[in-house]
Amino acid sequence: MATITETAKAFFEACETGKGWEACAAYCLPDATFASQSEPLTDVKTLKDYADWMKGLLTFIPNGRYTLKSFATDAERGSVCAYAVFEGTHSAEGGPMAPTGKSTSSDYVYCMEFDGGKIRHMTKIWHAGWAMRELGWMG
Repeated sequence: MATITETAKAFFEACETGKGWEACAAYCLPDATFASQSEPLTDVKTLKDYADWMKGLLTFIPNGRYTLKSFATDAERGSVCAYAVFEGTHSAEGGPMAPTGKSTSSDYVYCMEFDGGKIRHMTKIWHAGWAMRELGWMG
């Protein structure tokens, strides 16, 4: 059986490369929840919807990529946190407006909580307003 660290790494890679829920589901409970105090994610309440949101994001930011800065497991609390920087350019159709040609470099953290070896909840900590301004989506 995989450790929560191995499961979290596999989920993170699948999610951040836009593979969607189809690739992420194996690492999560079917009813895994999601939370984020970020404007674009206000209505996203399940990890399934978040994984598919990331898949959609990478259709209009096709060069979207991440640099993993830190990855930590708290075995006592059954959680794993990943800190990364997302970089990409709005260069394809989709999103809130026509392609802006602008880029972002945006810090974020995933806090994944486990139950029975699978992710039961994830919180994304992200200053979305910063990224949205850099991409030219808001003033």
